[in-house]
Amino acid sequence: QVQLIESGGGLVQTGGSLRLSCAASGRTFANPVMGWFRQAPGKERELVAVINWNGYIKKYADSVKGRFTISRDNAKNTVDLQMNILNPEDTAVYYCAAGRGMSIAPRDYSYWGQGTQVTVSS
Repeated sequence: QVQLIESGGGLVQTGGSLRLSCAASGRTFANPVMGWFRQAPGKERELVAVINWNGYIKKYADSVKGRFTISRDNAKNTVDLQMNILNPEDTAVYYCAAGRGMSIAPRDYSYWGQGTQVTVSS
């Protein structure tokens, strides 16, 4: 089992920044790939960014490339998502997830956090 707890969501104006953090515990070594996903009202859950076990390989959704940065600290068992130049289209519930492969599909991730709301006002 892996437990994931997100923090750092909130309300921000267009052009602003937020930093999300995910604290992992449990059998993290068996699920070393960490991802951030988001789900807006009426839309499917989608990948934002994913990072491999050592942080050397990262993937981003096209919509966030150049604005968001995913990072991890294995000593602290945390994964962060730095979000810059936010716009209203980024408004969603953001979820941290743990899995075994660098997949963009939510179904390939076995463990999920409870989610944190990010709201960007225009």
